Amino acid sequence: MPSFTKVVLYTDTDGRAKFRDEEVPLNEGTPAVALSALLPATAAQLRESPVGFRSQVHCTGAPQWLFVLSGAMEIGLLDGTSRVFAAGEHFYSADTLPAGVTFDPTVHGHWSRQIGNQPLVTLFVKG
Repeated sequence: MPSFTKVVLYTDTDGRAKFRDEEVPLNEGTPAVALSALLPATAAQLRESPVGFRSQVHCTGAPQWLFVLSGAMEIGLLDGTSRVFAAGEHFYSADTLPAGVTFDPTVHGHWSRQIGNQPLVTLFVKG
């Protein structure tokens, strides 16, 4: 059965952001067009980040899909690892602050930045 790889940015049990891959089964549709089950969505938001943009360390407020429409972005984790997402790529951002915990930028979250010579355009799809 075909599947779609869902890159997930999440908060692990130690409170630190990490990446993992999950497979979403494409078990609906027809043999010519494999589809996933319908995924919940409540809103969509577009963002343009200029050349040179870099965020502070932060957590995602609520889980959401992020699709890179043009340009490229890097997501950096506090353990020093990072991943680059180019136009056409995505991740599911679920790096939320654990309930009852006070944000500590030396433990929680991730940073993001625009890379390359063109602005970064992204689409957020809220779950």
